[in-house]
Amino acid sequence: MHSPYARAFGRPIDRPHIAPYSRAMHAELDTLEAKIRQVAELCHTLRQDNIALRQQLLAAQQDNKQLTTRLDAAKTRLQALLDTLPEDI
Repeated sequence: MHSPYARAFGRPIDRPHIAPYSRAMHAELDTLEAKIRQVAELCHTLRQDNIALRQQLLAAQQDNKQLTTRLDAAKTRLQALLDTLPEDI
């Protein structure tokens, strides 16, 4: 017998132990099952997107750190140049 989660992995759920329901009830259960599968797929997609966004954020933070370092070095060089100029200009 398959687990209740088997359908989420592409196999139908065996329901031999379930009392006979009406066709309408089976249709509702199938609809609910499809919605649950959609939510599970959406969660999977969102998890993958989240991983990708975290990687992009990390790369952007590293770029920002490098740019800040370069900006600080440029400020230091600019200040050194300003210090070499005569004050009476």
